[in-house]
Amino acid sequence: MEHPGLIPSVVRLASSGRAREAWPLDPDLVHLNHGSFGAVPTQVVEYHEQLRKKADRSPVSWFPRIGEYVAQAREQIAPFVGAAAGDLAFVPNASAAATVVFNSLRLQPDDEILVTDHGYGAVTMGARRLARRFGARLRAIHLPLLDGEDEIVERFEEAIGDRTRLVVVDQITSPTARGLPTKRITEVAHSRGARVLVDGAHAPGLIEHPVSEAGGDWWFGNLHKWPCAPRGAALLATSAVDRQELWPLIDSWAAEDPFPARFDVQGTIDATSYLAAPRAVDFIEREYGWARTRQVMAELADHGAAVISTALQPHVTSSASVELPMPTPSMRLIRLPDGLARTREEADDLRMQILDRTGVETAFTSFDDVGYLRLSVHLYTESSDFDAFVERCVPLIVEFASQRPTNPPTPSTT
Repeated sequence: MEHPGLIPSVVRLASSGRAREAWPLDPDLVHLNHGSFGAVPTQVVEYHEQLRKKADRSPVSWFPRIGEYVAQAREQIAPFVGAAAGDLAFVPNASAAATVVFNSLRLQPDDEILVTDHGYGAVTMGARRLARRFGARLRAIHLPLLDGEDEIVERFEEAIGDRTRLVVVDQITSPTARGLPTKRITEVAHSRGARVLVDGAHAPGLIEHPVSEAGGDWWFGNLHKWPCAPRGAALLATSAVDRQELWPLIDSWAAEDPFPARFDVQGTIDATSYLAAPRAVDFIEREYGWARTRQVMAELADHGAAVISTALQPHVTSSASVELPMPTPSMRLIRLPDGLARTREEADDLRMQILDRTGVETAFTSFDDVGYLRLSVHLYTESSDFDAFVERCVPLIVEFASQRPTNPPTPSTT
């Protein structure tokens, strides 16, 4: 097939040749959704398994020393995210970090939590539960998809009021794959007496030193996504004066230790994902370099978006190609034909239908009742993957679209 622009070369790593061969991904599938669950390099999988075997061989040797091991891992990972080790705590995932922060807060009945309509659903649910617990209110502000940085900041200036106590905002949005100016938003919030929780779930690896770039009173980010660590490894970072009010979701024998040491020991929880995370970060740096990785991911994502949007354009009423302000290195949005993936549930259902019928792993998302393909790539992605999507998935997407009404159904009045 014809390709728009130059075709990116296959990525080759320093010691292991073709990048795809360094990941144990199923060769019978096409992997175009790194952003949801990540993918762990074979060397890291093997190291992770070694740690688990070590724990199983001598549990009495392993678990009494786990706090020491986790503290060492915090020291090793801290420079990568641009934070001091003493400001970091390991948590199982980004949503767990958000829950830790929500559990520490106390609100008054008239207080307000401000979120955006780009927020990750599980985090917004946690914020809603916090508001409900104290009789406070949750308000979501609308940020148009194509708003620039200054426009976004202006919307927060208008939205943050006298009763706003907490602002929850994404450093990189999950459903819309764009950056938000969290440091500037934090300045506005602090000037109004509100605190800021920065959702950096996608930030590690895509933003150099995301903690120092985020602003915010608290930040959290996943290590299983772009850093390619085993699942179950994320970070919560804060230097807030009241951080001793942050507690793990499980009380253990370290409960009386100060932050962050109290997070290092969680009974018999499997902390091997935490310990393997620095190995994953080092793998990318050693084999390709993180700055170069971000550059190449952007080139791959641009090329893939051009190929797929060109194929979908005849079936889309507006532009299939979406040029986002503050784009991320590794993810792109491509508009779907009208009527597809208008809700999260429909998008998730489309994802699984495409996977089951074509063998292509994808992510579909929705915003403002419009469905999108959220394309995400890593070093193992190759241009042939985009060709496969066009050949296998586009005809099926067009077929699905032809079966859907272009307008939402009218609610029944009976």
